[in-house]
This record gives sequence, C-alpha cells and structure tokens, in this order.
Amino acid sequence: MLWVPLLLVTWVAAALSCVRLCLTAVAATDHHRPGPGDTGPAAELTLHEAAFLAGGPQRVAELTLVSMHRRQRVLLAHTGWATVVRPDGGDEWERSVLGAIGPEGQSPIAAVRAGASADQPVRSLADRLVGSGLAVAADTRAAVLGALRAVRASTALTVALAAAAVLLLPEAHTPAAPELAWFGLPLVLTTGCLVIARFECRPYTGWASPAGQRLLRRLSPRDPLSAVAVGGVGTLDDPALRAALTTPHPRALGIR
Repeated sequence: MLWVPLLLVTWVAAALSCVRLCLTAVAATDHHRPGPGDTGPAAELTLHEAAFLAGGPQRVAELTLVSMHRRQRVLLAHTGWATVVRPDGGDEWERSVLGAIGPEGQSPIAAVRAGASADQPVRSLADRLVGSGLAVAADTRAAVLGALRAVRASTALTVALAAAAVLLLPEAHTPAAPELAWFGLPLVLTTGCLVIARFECRPYTGWASPAGQRLLRRLSPRDPLSAVAVGGVGTLDDPALRAALTTPHPRALGIR
C-alpha cells in the first residue's frame, strides 16, 4: 500500500492547482467584465497603443525604430547596430530611442530596444491602457500564468508519481491497472482544466484584454507600420531591416 500516500499527494496537488486556476480566471474575467451600459471603447488605437497591446513594451520600441529608420532618422544596420542620423527627436517615442542610443550616436539594437521599452513613455502608455481596460494588468497576467504553470506541474507530478507507484508495487502484484486507474482521475482533472483554460484564460495571458483585442482586429494590415505594430518585425518585407531587428548582436551573446 505504499502507493496510497503517492496517490494522496497527486490528488491534493491537482485539486489545489485547479482551484487556484479557477479562482484566478474568475478574478481576471470579473476585472475585465464590461459594466452595465458599457458598449466598449469606440476610439481607434494609435500605432503605439496597438504595438503595446499586440506585443508589449518591446514591440513599441521596435515600431519606433522601424518608423525612424524609414524616415532616415536612425540607421538600422544588418550587423545589429543603430546609428543616429538626425539627433532631433520628433516626439517622446523618438526621444526615448535617442536617449537609449546614447550620446555617442551608436549602440547595439538589442540594447536600444531594451532601454526604450523600459523608459517612461512606455510605462505611461501601459498604465493608460490598463486604466482604460484595453490591456491586461501585469499582476493579473502574472497570476494567470502562474496558475497555469501550477496545473502543468501537477500534471507532470501525477505522471511521475504514478510511475513511481508502479515501481513500488510487489512483483507478484500484476497487473497494476487498478492503481493506475486511481492516478488517472487527478490526471483527467488537470488535463481537462488545461483544455478549458486554453479558451477561457488565453485572453489574460497576453497584453491585450478582450476589449483591446477587438480594437486590434480593426487595424488594417496593409499599412506597413500597422503590420509591424500588430505582427512584429517578422512582417517586414525588407530582409536587411528584418535581419537588423531579429539577429542578436554579438555583444548581447557575450562575444567580444
């Protein structure tokens, strides 16, 4: 009967993790539920708002870099370097990028992207979108992702302890089907919970809330900058520019 304590562990882990996920999902849904008479935001998204909702802070920095490169304010080389061509920033986003590049006028693109994505304009944009209900708050997203990881861990634990239970059974006790059937119940619970969460929790694991996702779908992908905002730098039709933004710089890899 050494397998019974292992079974109890799997049941407790599965129950606690699934309850945690359910409570977290309910809290996230209630937080983003429209109020009475609320038909949702009618305003169109700006490109930077769309970039944040689609890909987070780094997408905002990438959009600004692409825009500045297209207007010849910054040169993005396929070698992974960003070079300032015109040092005057037209708005807060461009000033943020220029500040991330630094006074020398040249910096690795990865460092510029990291610096600009953590700067004040992006933080203010995030706060504004969360306040308007278009973006998922960082703590809500972290709670949902943590609950999902807990259920996945419980699933893996169930499989591992079921295998251990079979090994602990006496050699004369064959087959082990009855014992494995007991372990199958928490496994069905956790896997079923993950399947449901794939549809119910998915809106709260990204950057945009359901309301933000509806606005994102209104954007036309025919505009190159809109395509970058929604789909990322992989949508760029310029191979050199795409390589500049996707190829890690040797310094970022620790190569000198």
